[in-house]
Amino acid sequence: MLDLALFAFVMALLAAGVRRPFIWVMAYIYIDVLVPQKIGWSLVQAIPLSLIAFAAAFAGWLLIDDKSKSRFTYRQFLMVLLLVWCAYTTFTADFPEAALEKWAWVWKALIFAIFLPLTLVTRLRIESAILTMILTLGAIVIGAGIKTIGSGGGGYGQLPLLVDADYGLYESSTLACVAIASIPLIRWLANHGTIFPKDWRVQLFSAGLIFACLLIPVGTAARTGLVCIAALGIMMLRDVKKRFTYIAVVAALGLVAVPFLPTTFSERMGTIGSHEGDESASTRVAVWKWTLDYTAENPGGGGFNVFLGNSFTYKTRETQGEGNNRKIVSETVTDKARAFHSSYFEMLGEQGVFGFLVWILLQISGVWQMERLRRRWKNRTAKDETWQAPLANALQLAQLTALVGSLFVGIAYQPYVLLILALQCGLWSYCRRTDSQPTGRVRVRPDARLDADIPAKARDTVTAGSPALQ
Repeated sequence: MLDLALFAFVMALLAAGVRRPFIWVMAYIYIDVLVPQKIGWSLVQAIPLSLIAFAAAFAGWLLIDDKSKSRFTYRQFLMVLLLVWCAYTTFTADFPEAALEKWAWVWKALIFAIFLPLTLVTRLRIESAILTMILTLGAIVIGAGIKTIGSGGGGYGQLPLLVDADYGLYESSTLACVAIASIPLIRWLANHGTIFPKDWRVQLFSAGLIFACLLIPVGTAARTGLVCIAALGIMMLRDVKKRFTYIAVVAALGLVAVPFLPTTFSERMGTIGSHEGDESASTRVAVWKWTLDYTAENPGGGGFNVFLGNSFTYKTRETQGEGNNRKIVSETVTDKARAFHSSYFEMLGEQGVFGFLVWILLQISGVWQMERLRRRWKNRTAKDETWQAPLANALQLAQLTALVGSLFVGIAYQPYVLLILALQCGLWSYCRRTDSQPTGRVRVRPDARLDADIPAKARDTVTAGSPALQ
């Protein structure tokens, strides 16, 4: 029955796209995030839903959609550059077969992230894309949140999700990071969304969805999620008017929640302070050291899944016993073929210095662009000009939270994270095209008369400090 329901819903989306081609874009976002073909077992697996939606989205824009408002931005060029470089490192990879397996989904994620901003030419489309992302994520986190409350958490990698495999968002640390990073976007939809009316039902659902997102780190016992919560909480101080009240409320809620946290969560969070006491954390540090050494010898990178060639020995320390009988036991562990567990080292090891610099420039320019939009639009009160600054702020917070989580989980090419970058490009392009705010300056030729060259309306905008009057 579930398989039939998923198939019918996807087919309904594809059918609706015949009249509104942008729905095909939304359908691909839904399929890419939820991965219904991994949930079902017959119809949705037999038909290449992702490929069909992918082709329909591109064909709909290319053949039907109005492209006069589409703009190709600087950051899309960076993504194209990264795509080309990834293709090069794939075909020169240390492990060609393993590299091709990862390339099979990375190129689609990058292509769609490059393509999506070209379709986001109206506020409705931008909001629809965000709403599709959030509601699709909600299908995962709401169920996981309910199971966390009912079972007290499943432990790391043990919480039952829609897909019983470490695939896409269904990997514990990835889901925890993305869920927390999505909270600013949920708040923006609740406060500025127009598709659903802003009433108590929307506010209640948004609050419940945010609560479910906060439960994901608890249910999965993912340390990355706790770090993301702390990072987002600190960054939100910038927009809070009563900061001391905010800090007090957050601290009080944290203290109240501690007794209700499951033991599996508390014990795993206790290993954050010392990586030597936890084998998983010790492995990450060892992998990062290996990556730095590898990159020093191979600055061009080793291609996707180059971590398969790593091998290292490290020491762990564990406290055994209780009370006065406690002792520290040291153990030497030899390991190999361990994943990077960090987007930064993932990019550095796989794509080398050049690929890492392109990727980090893509991230830094996104933070910078959203900050520019936030400052330029934040004081506007005109109709249809009050949603841009809050959205730029939400996308910036979402990206920064994901970047913090990326320190400890390899999500450099994660489709959901790339969608956030694509939304930033779309918003940047939209705001630059629709912004009619006067700058307050008018350039005049030095040898021209002011009254002759400046129209009456423009003359009124020239300020006393303008170079034209000096």
